[in-house]
Amino acid sequence: MVLTAAQKQAELNAALARAFAALADPTRCAVVELLRARPQRASDLAAALDMAPASLSRHLRQLERSGLVAADAVENDARVRLYRLEPHVFASLGDWAAAMHDEWRQQLEAFKSHAERGAAAPSAAPRRRAKR
Repeated sequence: MVLTAAQKQAELNAALARAFAALADPTRCAVVELLRARPQRASDLAAALDMAPASLSRHLRQLERSGLVAADAVENDARVRLYRLEPHVFASLGDWAAAMHDEWRQQLEAFKSHAERGAAAPSAAPRRRAKR
């Protein structure tokens, strides 16, 4: 099935919303920061964050559902999973932020030009109120 441009944009918007919702939690942001250095096991992440592994598990599931993090099985130990960042999702977030930045920069530059033109225009003499 071929998606229309509107459908593709809707999917991108939904993915961005999931990513931003996941990053809204300070614990999940801390996990992302730790994973920036290298992939890590859940037990290592829990220790670094001084959290119980069961508590961290909920955050890792949310990060996985958002697509920000993926988990890979470790060779020789099926119980251990190695968590890593998914760069393509962060690239999408960066692209979106850059587009928003460009849009606002253009809007602010247009406003500045408008304000400067208005300030440079000669002002009319103030009107006096008619006496009653």
